[in-house]
Amino acid sequence: MRINTNVASLTAQESAVNVGKNLSSSLEKLSTGLRINKASDDASGMAIADKLRTQASSVGQGIANANSANTFIQIADKAMGEQSNILDIVKTKLMQASTSTTSSDGRTAILNDIRALLTQFDAISSSTNYNGTTLLDGSNFDFQIGEDSTNDKITVTTTVAATTASIDKDTSGTVGVASLATNATGVSAGNFTGAIALEGMEAIDTALTNLNTVRSEFGSGQNQIESALRNMMTTRTNLKAAESIIRDVDYAAESANFNKQNIIAQAGTYAISQANAIQQNVLRLLQ
Repeated sequence: MRINTNVASLTAQESAVNVGKNLSSSLEKLSTGLRINKASDDASGMAIADKLRTQASSVGQGIANANSANTFIQIADKAMGEQSNILDIVKTKLMQASTSTTSSDGRTAILNDIRALLTQFDAISSSTNYNGTTLLDGSNFDFQIGEDSTNDKITVTTTVAATTASIDKDTSGTVGVASLATNATGVSAGNFTGAIALEGMEAIDTALTNLNTVRSEFGSGQNQIESALRNMMTTRTNLKAAESIIRDVDYAAESANFNKQNIIAQAGTYAISQANAIQQNVLRLLQ
């Protein structure tokens, strides 16, 4: 028997240190809720989980962009809805002016109403904006909803601006929406006849068609955005679930492991005390 080196005690102490590390690691996982708290816990798992988290963050920003784009288009759509109502009213007034039962003074009053309405039509066009960006000036709009600069970009292309000048009658007729809006040649208080009112009705019909074309272009873009939004929400959920499987701790399994390590640690402490006690037997040889 040897007393200078207590091998049994050293072995028990080494085991106790290792168990202590395992116990500390298990406690860290239980307190943070994460299976991977540092690279040494699972180097490859951490790399994969970090990549999934970054991808999920990008998709989250894409969702935010898509929601903003939806709001953007809804503002434009509501504005054009009001413009459409104005054109409906203008057509009704032109029909009133086209009949012989309306006097010359009556037509003058109607023309003044029409000009006020069309002035408001253009005011809506110029004032409708999102965060300073004018929406109804005939511009094209790009909405980035993902990392890919080509495949994750939705473009809304508008044919014309939603103004009286842009949606004007596109035929050889002398009366158009723009000429109704101003004191132009052919449409003035002095010569606003029933025939001119009828021609103006044709111009309004064409204007409504052009305005609805622009509105449908925005609507088509919104349908694309909403489809992409639904897909991104599903993708983000799946990415988060995949990251959770790798990064998050299984509390049931880790609790069982913690209890196991705790018992082993207690047993190790007892083993060290017994290893030290063995040395006391050497003293009996000296008695």
